[in-house]
Amino acid sequence: MSFIVELSPTAEADLERLFDSLVDRCKTTEDLDRARAAIDAILATAQHRLAITPVSFRKAAQDPTHRELIIPFGGTGYVALYEIVSASKVVLLMSRDQREEDHH
Repeated sequence: MSFIVELSPTAEADLERLFDSLVDRCKTTEDLDRARAAIDAILATAQHRLAITPVSFRKAAQDPTHRELIIPFGGTGYVALYEIVSASKVVLLMSRDQREEDHH
């Protein structure tokens, strides 16, 4: 079975915030390419992994429908908080850099 993966407005805003943060630190065009690649990696990994096995990732809270996907990228990575809303749909709620404060 395959799940539909959607982004919440908050998740979309998080991706923009993460991209802006990466762009602010860019010094070269390669840095800009890496910023784009980071956001692409978050989206691609979330789409691929959550569409196939959303229940296999760690629980994020008391609510078993809220889980976290760790997305490695370079020397660090990102954390995507998502909710399994039905037997066929997952909603990405938030994304953050692993070095940021927790989103709970």
